[in-house]
Amino acid sequence: MLRICSDSTCDLSDEVVNKYGITVIPLHIVLDDKEYRDRIEITQKEIFEWADKNKTTPKTSAVSVTDAESVIKPMLDAGDELVIFTISESMSTTANVFRMVAEDLDAADRVHVVGSDNLSTGIGLLVVEASLMAQSGLDASQILDEVKRLKPKVRSSFVVDTLTYLARGGRCSSVAALAGGILRIHPKIIVKDGRMEVSKKYRGQMHAVVMDYVRDMHHALLGARPQRVFITHTCQERSIVDEVRAYLEELDHFDEIIETSAGGVISSHCGPGTLGVLFIEG
Repeated sequence: MLRICSDSTCDLSDEVVNKYGITVIPLHIVLDDKEYRDRIEITQKEIFEWADKNKTTPKTSAVSVTDAESVIKPMLDAGDELVIFTISESMSTTANVFRMVAEDLDAADRVHVVGSDNLSTGIGLLVVEASLMAQSGLDASQILDEVKRLKPKVRSSFVVDTLTYLARGGRCSSVAALAGGILRIHPKIIVKDGRMEVSKKYRGQMHAVVMDYVRDMHHALLGARPQRVFITHTCQERSIVDEVRAYLEELDHFDEIIETSAGGVISSHCGPGTLGVLFIEG
């Protein structure tokens, strides 16, 4: 059997994971000296409360060798072949952990690790596509070829309510200069070549900023693959999420609009009030 797996930074909800038969392996969130498995042992709210109390940003760490082996070995023992998606290799060593475990289990030929060059549901979009291809009977090599074609077409971006988390975490170097400014800026962060960078800069109340961000993508959204689009956020106000969904529905372009809540890793680096609309270019 061909199994589609991903690390937890794909930010897919339990509903989506169960619908498409995806296996998720957690990264870790580090608070003080204790590690928590992403999406299993800690919530967004707990992360933000700890960060506010301690005036610092939680650290995150790659999938552990133990967690990776505990998931991979039973599948291999059952005779399965695996395609595993990971967060961009410029952001984490998770891909190498999976490769190392596959080699230790003498199964490098049956474990195919895909560094997504992306994050959050930018990964999730590829994972869902791979799952659908597996269900349709494509083999691993065919899926890997199609994923390679789709990877540069994934459009991942988001706007943040606060620069604090990104500036502290150091994962987006172009944020540092903005963080010291006196004006309240909400940058659009895009993923390019596997890294985060600042694109457009918005000012004003977050509700207006989010809608300006979405409207600015109007033509790109109409040119997207119509199968699905993700709204992914971190504790965003319900009214804002609903308005974004309504806007996407009015486009009458997407077959499916999926809302997901970002997991602990993405939340730790982007902070509360972040929202992104992610899709695959047509």
